[in-house]
Amino acid sequence: MSANSSHLPNALFILGPTASGKTALALALAQSRHIEIISVDSALVYRGMDIGTAKPTLAERALCPHHLIDIIEPTEAYSAAQFAADATRLIHEIHTRGNLPVLVGGTMLYVKALLEPLTELPECNPEIRTEIDAQAKAHGWAHLHAQLAQFDPITAQRLKPTDAQRINRAIEIYRISGKPMSQWWAEDERKHTLPFKPILTALIPEPRSLLHERINQRFLNMMEQGFLDEVRHLRARGDLTVDLPSMRCVGYRQAWEFLEGAVNYDTFIDKGQAATRQLAKRQMTWIRGMPEIQTFSELDVNGLNHILNSHHAHTNFSSD
Repeated sequence: MSANSSHLPNALFILGPTASGKTALALALAQSRHIEIISVDSALVYRGMDIGTAKPTLAERALCPHHLIDIIEPTEAYSAAQFAADATRLIHEIHTRGNLPVLVGGTMLYVKALLEPLTELPECNPEIRTEIDAQAKAHGWAHLHAQLAQFDPITAQRLKPTDAQRINRAIEIYRISGKPMSQWWAEDERKHTLPFKPILTALIPEPRSLLHERINQRFLNMMEQGFLDEVRHLRARGDLTVDLPSMRCVGYRQAWEFLEGAVNYDTFIDKGQAATRQLAKRQMTWIRGMPEIQTFSELDVNGLNHILNSHHAHTNFSSD
């Protein structure tokens, strides 16, 4: 973060596991502030996948502008790097309109790509890698670790002498570029100061059993809303396969399996609910590892407003 971060636009993040109530919290905030929502969800980007992704309804989307929803076909791919570029652009555009960007979702890889831009390191060189492997075979990785310490002590200090893959990469980078990996990282960090000030919050229902109940019930609600018909329609298109990123979304893979006759209905429901609970567990692990994040156990719009006010939100972000 740059020294002038106080002059950067605020960007509020409402993260959390699936079925935690993030959308409801964001829309409650929209009652008192001029906000625009940026979806942080790798499933909501797909057109024609509405029920199984718990996509905000048209009525909900009418309450305030929403972005990065329904932007590609299920046949297409959308990377974390594309999200980071799109979200950075949108944060700037929303700020220039005098509104508060609110990033809502649980695709933590997207969050990481946005907050921690990837370092652009030299591409791999197979010949150099082979040479390094041959040296390791002859002398051992501890010897190469000691070699690394001579020209890149910072990287060597954070790597164990047994970490063959990372030692190989660090030596390879130096041999390709003549510049230590630690220098690449340092230069990249200076180049990638964020053009906004992230305010990180997360909604994590407690106790855990409450979230599991919500997940199980929401999956059953999706069935009543016609989720299987939605997947039947997607399969009938003829241009989708179960291996596409879109069809690997939680629920869709299990529904596809059921419609192919691989499992019975009860097994499909159990597997769909279990996969969603596993997703929620991974999301919470990511969130708990994030520094400077403030968590809520229930929908607390007053708490959100307090956090925004404490970050000296600009006057055009304030309550009506």
